Amino acid sequence: MKIAAKAGLVLALFLASFPALAGDTIGFWDTQRKGSNFFSVKPLAERFAEAHAAGIQWGRLAYDKWDATERDFLIGDADHYDGLVQPDLARLKQVLGMAYDSGVDMVITPLSLPGMRWSQNNGDKFDGRIWEDKAYWQQAADFWRDLAAELKDNPGVLAYNIVNEPAPERGTGSAENTAPGDVSSHIAFVEDNKGTARDLPAFYEMVIAAIRSVDPDTPIMVDAGWYANAGAFSGWPDALSDDKVLYAFHMYEPYNFTAGKNFRDKLGYVYPGTVPFGTGEMAWNASTINAFLQPVYDWADKQAIPANRIVAAEFGCMRRNEGCADYLTDVMANLNAHDIHWAFYSFREDEYDGFDYELGSDALGWKYWEAVEKGQTPVMPYKPNPLWDAIQAGLHEQGADKPAAPQ
Repeated sequence: MKIAAKAGLVLALFLASFPALAGDTIGFWDTQRKGSNFFSVKPLAERFAEAHAAGIQWGRLAYDKWDATERDFLIGDADHYDGLVQPDLARLKQVLGMAYDSGVDMVITPLSLPGMRWSQNNGDKFDGRIWEDKAYWQQAADFWRDLAAELKDNPGVLAYNIVNEPAPERGTGSAENTAPGDVSSHIAFVEDNKGTARDLPAFYEMVIAAIRSVDPDTPIMVDAGWYANAGAFSGWPDALSDDKVLYAFHMYEPYNFTAGKNFRDKLGYVYPGTVPFGTGEMAWNASTINAFLQPVYDWADKQAIPANRIVAAEFGCMRRNEGCADYLTDVMANLNAHDIHWAFYSFREDEYDGFDYELGSDALGWKYWEAVEKGQTPVMPYKPNPLWDAIQAGLHEQGADKPAAPQ
């Protein structure tokens, strides 16, 4: 064989191991991928490099906390979209380059869209205008068409996550949770709102069509309704028409246990244990987690959607809640058993330490707060601990007869 031919074969084999490098971004998702969420105020190159060293294969990148040139980062003003803000776009591309150079490619994940400003940038008030007026649908489609045109050839982009945690159900009286496995409220909501501005699948179809008008290839990630509730897909009578869609849900149930309020208000809920859920109380353990997540797997089977197109895009618990390590272990065991993609929340977030598992379950300590008071950047007291051990075990767990995914 000639030298040139040998070189070509070696290159082809290399690219086959790293599908995104070969321009086949959907191929990246053919093998289970495990990642994290990057929702920091200051995206730093060293953070991405540290994530890669920790075995994190991909990330969801949210930019809404970054300093914005105008009212809302990148979109300018969520009250009326009028084109991408170019300095913000340049910043996004810079950060994508930093992550790519570090070996952790990203899923672009807006927390805001036109008519749906992220509550933390909106005085902690829910903004559901997009679910009341389809004029905002068109603005969202225009935004995504413009962004996809800019990012379609960016090697650091693994997918477009149209919006984080949509909640068209909010304010309608539809129940977010009843009992694990009970999806009747989700089915009723979709049936009752078909064709209205609250029709989430129809919204996604419109936005996807806009993206595909400029970018036929990049995978598109869609969150379920009710803040990406695992059961909410059950109301969708069909899968979306595009064949490069990843269906995403989030897992923080039972929220009364996982939330920071449990620790701050000394509510005392532990895992495993009895926790308020829906209209009553329920014993939560690995079996309850499995029952709660089963509807998303049942819906995927019904729609003939393979496991490698399902994503647990967020899950976690406040690190100081008693039993958090056991909870993380049981959730990851479920996700790995079903061979779906996942991303824990979160990796070294710089605004809130509650979900930074490398810190363990202890308080940060007086030296940390002394440095903060002095205006210094404190050194985070990362140390071996059961929480990070659980995350590492989940990241490196391999199914039977399944080779490790390429790093």
